[in-house]
Amino acid sequence: MAEHTRSSITIEAAPADVMDVIADFPRYPQWTGEVKVAEVLATDEQGRAEKVRLVLDAGAIRDEHTLAYTWHSGHEVSWTLVKSQMMRALDGSYLLTPLGPGRTEVTYQLTVDVKIPMLGMIKRKAEKVITDRALAGLKQRVESGGATPGPSES
Repeated sequence: MAEHTRSSITIEAAPADVMDVIADFPRYPQWTGEVKVAEVLATDEQGRAEKVRLVLDAGAIRDEHTLAYTWHSGHEVSWTLVKSQMMRALDGSYLLTPLGPGRTEVTYQLTVDVKIPMLGMIKRKAEKVITDRALAGLKQRVESGGATPGPSES
């Protein structure tokens, strides 16, 4: 059965700056604890990643998988699992809500299901680790000026 978690954090930056970091997949290993390799396999007509290969090491969950990304707006991106060795589902989203000048609430949602039998407690812990690290790493990366200029800003 798929586990689902949702968590939010406030980041002292504009939504566009937060989304720039989220969209910069090759740099994920620099700020996410569990992503060891991130490779963009396909992009859309706007140059945004549509398919990304990730090598993940989150303690109890170690895997190489491919995710398909959908860019709903400048404030939301979601992904679904395309292929994986040990996952049945790894679907999620980032939703950015402006809180005023230079402040953004980021809501991270994640659904995880693994192919191998795993105690629910261990699966929930791994999911929580992924979620907590993603939000904390994103906050630190954005607030430290880790955003890189997008294609139109270079």
